[in-house]
Amino acid sequence: MKQKTKKSRKANHQLRLRLTGLFFAVFILFSVLIVRLGIIQIVSGEEYAAQVKATEVTSVSSSVPRGKIYDTNHKLVVYNIPEKAITFTPPLNPQPEELLERSKKIAGFLVMNNKDIKKVTSRDLKDIWLLEHDNGEELLTEPEKKLYEEEKVKDKDLYKIKLERIKEEELQTIDKNLAAIYRKLSTAPAFSKTVLKNEKVTNEEYAIAAETLEKLPGIDVTTDWKRAHNFGNTFINMLGEVTSTDEGLPADKLDYYTAKGYQRNDRVGKSYIEELYDSVLQGQKKIVNTITNRNGEIIDSEIVSKGKSGNDLVLTIDMEFQAQVEKIMQEELIASIQKPHTNLLDTAFVVAMEPKTGRILAMSGQVYDRKTKKFTDYTPGTFTYAFEQGSVVKGATVLTGYQTGVRDIGETVLDEVMRFKGSGTFSSYQSMGVLNDLKALERSSNVYMWKTAIEMMDGKYIPNGTLNINPDKIEQIRYYFNQFGLGIPTEIGFPNETAGIKGKNISTYFQIAIGQLDTYTPMQIAQYITTIANGGYRMKPQLVKEIREADNTDNGLGKVVDEIEPVVLNKIDMNDEMLERVQQGFRQVTHGSQGTARSYFANEAYDAAGKTGTSESYKKGVKTWNLSFAGYAPYDNPQISIAVIVPNAYLDGYAQPHSAANVISQRVFRAYFEGHSGGE
Repeated sequence: MKQKTKKSRKANHQLRLRLTGLFFAVFILFSVLIVRLGIIQIVSGEEYAAQVKATEVTSVSSSVPRGKIYDTNHKLVVYNIPEKAITFTPPLNPQPEELLERSKKIAGFLVMNNKDIKKVTSRDLKDIWLLEHDNGEELLTEPEKKLYEEEKVKDKDLYKIKLERIKEEELQTIDKNLAAIYRKLSTAPAFSKTVLKNEKVTNEEYAIAAETLEKLPGIDVTTDWKRAHNFGNTFINMLGEVTSTDEGLPADKLDYYTAKGYQRNDRVGKSYIEELYDSVLQGQKKIVNTITNRNGEIIDSEIVSKGKSGNDLVLTIDMEFQAQVEKIMQEELIASIQKPHTNLLDTAFVVAMEPKTGRILAMSGQVYDRKTKKFTDYTPGTFTYAFEQGSVVKGATVLTGYQTGVRDIGETVLDEVMRFKGSGTFSSYQSMGVLNDLKALERSSNVYMWKTAIEMMDGKYIPNGTLNINPDKIEQIRYYFNQFGLGIPTEIGFPNETAGIKGKNISTYFQIAIGQLDTYTPMQIAQYITTIANGGYRMKPQLVKEIREADNTDNGLGKVVDEIEPVVLNKIDMNDEMLERVQQGFRQVTHGSQGTARSYFANEAYDAAGKTGTSESYKKGVKTWNLSFAGYAPYDNPQISIAVIVPNAYLDGYAQPHSAANVISQRVFRAYFEGHSGGE
């Protein structure tokens, strides 16, 4: 037993020794671990934290193919042409010296286009000269350097001194091609793919760039695009433009676009349809997570989203009809200019709409330069340029007379020479005697309209008496005119649309009745005549009828994403009987025995109705006459309404030498119905 107890004690002693050793070893290991952690956290903590911060992931987006534009018949109008491109994606905070060295290597195989070389400034050349001459230290005097060391002058002050002392002849030694490349590299936003060259990139340049990708970090080869048009200059201004890679985001809308996630060098629509529908055409950008090291160099990237091509637009415009309208306008302008007393004639406008929907079928403004004998497209003038439109507005006057109760349907008025005390005489182009509302429209009686307007302003014509009216009532007349779109924006959608100018001369307020007081745009007249044609509904003018997904196959258009429905802006406050009466009067203008447009439309198969107009105007201080026509066809089922205005058609004081507005209208109607086989 004693021997056994002795052995047991010995075993326990050995176990205690082992456990003590084990605990000591564990203690040592924990101590080492604690010390190591202390070193990491305290001694090297800042360094490791800096390394973590230095390796960052940045999301970078890049553009995708822009959507195409088709006409109403699905004919391709605007599309993209692919172009070889060489790009540069700069790291974070690149050093000027590094960029210059990289520029020299790129200049070894890449020749920039002349437009880029022309953008090189003297300042660009001076910056390069400083980089190549020890930052221009040789240009400073010792006293200046000492002042800098004593912090009595700032870096920017010395920099300015250096720039002033660089001689122009020294700049001549700097390669302009190199300078153009350096200018691009040095102004490129960090991590943003910037196009170095995307026009006239040669196969050799493209191949060399592709071969040197590893040697030149940030350089890449890709495919860029430019907008192209299938119909030449037809409708060119309204289609709009897209900014170039150099322009990037428009300066006046920089905050707007950057807030939406755009980068400064992104290309966007900068005018009219391209701008108005930029969010549709732009598509969803490709997004790439870019991983950079502590030096800001890109070490890896990961595609987060492949993006999606922009959607396509289908316009309401029939481009073949549009081309015909422009041709007609040009031919008639040239023909009219050959007539006497047309010294200031050079412009015409046309707007053609679908009465039931407000969809624009064609719109154009054409300006002729007598010196170059060339035409300029001025289509935006259809909603940015307002004129005295003349008698085309008389339909609104008659309807307002009905609605305000100063005229009854069929009521007669004496057309006579009106004489006001101290204000002279006013008359129609001839005395017409007693006439009713229909004849007043058919023969275009000014006197009927003036008397109506005077009574609407609580006045009454008294031969040789003083004109007494309530001037505040002019706003009531304007209220009813507004219902047709006269004097208010048509809501076509462009921010530069004008509502026209309101006349302020109280003594001539009654002239509003014949379109000689307030000014209206061709688009407003088109909306007005459309409202009468369709039964009293003021329609929003529309240029786009569908938005479709991009289809990159040969099958044609993609599926419809959004169909733009017609928009009724308001229904006029006149009953159907009143409206039908004016419609009948408009038909007598084109078909009546004394109709002012009978000779142009009475024998036409499309059965038009409408109203002619002439109005006094001025150009370059010279008094002239505008010619206009607003109408629709067919009379009983309108498919097209048009507004035509020829400003400054002939000089005042002479007999009317031509009827360009009527002839253009006649030919536009013919072109439409010949192309549509009479319509539905």
